[in-house]
Amino acid sequence: MHFEGRELKPYAEPISAAELKEGSVYFALTFVDEDMLIPTMETLVFVGRDVEPGDVARVYFRNVRSSHSGVDSESEWDYTASESSINHIFEFEHALDQLMACSLRRKNA
Repeated sequence: MHFEGRELKPYAEPISAAELKEGSVYFALTFVDEDMLIPTMETLVFVGRDVEPGDVARVYFRNVRSSHSGVDSESEWDYTASESSINHIFEFEHALDQLMACSLRRKNA
């Protein structure tokens, strides 16, 4: 099996709040350590923004398993954040870029 090579950018490309689409799948990618050698990733479905009374610039996600389980997505949220604090939410290809960069860091560590 061969995976086509690509040039990795020296910076992350998270999705902006304005680009989020309801019902679309995104990936929350964070690192446990300061050297960014131990990643964690959660698959999320974007539910909407400002869905609770009094919300201002808040985004809501469900994890992909609970989203597809038939649970009422209007009543429970797995993850919520301000629009300005989602710099760890990626579309698949950009999350993959960060995981590949992590792999290179791990090889050099």
